[in-house]
Formats: sequence, structure tokens, C-alpha cells
Amino acid sequence: MDLEQLLLFEHARKTAEIHYAANPLDADNLATWGGVLLELSQFQSSNSDAKKMVEDSISKLEEALTINPKKHEALWCLGNAHTSRALLTPEQETARVDFNRASEYYQQAVDEDPGNVLYGKSLEMAAKASELHKEMHGHAFAQQAVGAAGPSTSSGTKTQKKKQSSDLKYDIFGWIILTVGIVAWVGFAKAHQPPSPFPSPSPFK
Repeated sequence: MDLEQLLLFEHARKTAEIHYAANPLDADNLATWGGVLLELSQFQSSNSDAKKMVEDSISKLEEALTINPKKHEALWCLGNAHTSRALLTPEQETARVDFNRASEYYQQAVDEDPGNVLYGKSLEMAAKASELHKEMHGHAFAQQAVGAAGPSTSSGTKTQKKKQSSDLKYDIFGWIILTVGIVAWVGFAKAHQPPSPFPSPSPFK
């Protein structure tokens, strides 16, 4: 499934690039391109590469909104992009800026499409994001400190359990906000593009 998804999103990215060259003022295509880049960021092998792709995604989504400021799909996806960048940023204060911007974009998406359950859920989760980020990166730093100090007994085991718990919360949060969210978004976006030759993993056909 990972390979199929990667092929699907790479195809969509290339299609969006070609379409942009022909029509740079197509907000739908720019929003699709931004959403695809955000999904592809999850396949990157390093934090820095993932963050760079997220930033490219933000750029495309912002460009889409300069053409159509009320495009709620792009607003919501931009919220996801800022959430993703915040999760990739260890510094709490820097991450909080992105979390706050994500909340603003989620709220705008809800305002434009009040009945969208996914937008409402994203806004609800955004309120918990900063605390989750603090816990996640705090445990990561604690684990590094334990490793630097050498092997330990029960305290090391306890820290490892906390780290595992934090990782689980990260997986759940990422799955809700990014995987489910972006798959839904791509399912919507594909309706505005020619059919892909690759099978779609999306349940939102």
C-alpha cells in the first residue's frame, strides 16, 4: 500500500506541475499540488527533507488562496501543513506559531463549510496539538539524556515506556490529521483531474 500511495501521489504531483505550466491561475490545481506535496512529505527519509516538502506545500496552498481566498479545501489543507511543520519542529515556541496558524486556517475552513465534519474534527484536534507536541519532544529529549548517561535500571525502563506512549500518540495524531485528512483531500481533488492509471487507496472515491 505504501508503494501504491507513493506512485499515486508522485503521478499527481507531476500532473499538477504540467497543468501549472499551462495554467498557473488554476486554484484547484494549486490546491491539489499542495495537498499532494504534503502527503509526499510523509515518505521522506529525513526530518529536514520532510520539512522542506511541507514548506513547498504551504507555498502552493498560499498561492491557491491568493487566487481564491474562500477555497475551503485549500484552507483546511494549509491547516494540516502548518500542523505537520509544527510536529517536525522541536522548539516549542516556534511550533506554537504554526499550531496557532493551523487553528486559524481550520476555523476559516469551518466558516466556509460549516457542515464539514472533517474540518470540525481538525479544529478540535488542533486545540490539543501544542500540549501533545510538548509531551512528544519532551520525552524524546529525556530519552536522549538517559542514553547519554549510560544504561540504567527501572528509571530507564520507565522513560522508554513513556517514549513508546508518546510515539503512539504521535502516530494517532498524525493518522487523524494527515493520513485520513489528506487521503480525503486527494479523493476530492482527483474529481477535478483526469483519472490516474494507479489504483487509489482512498475510501473517499
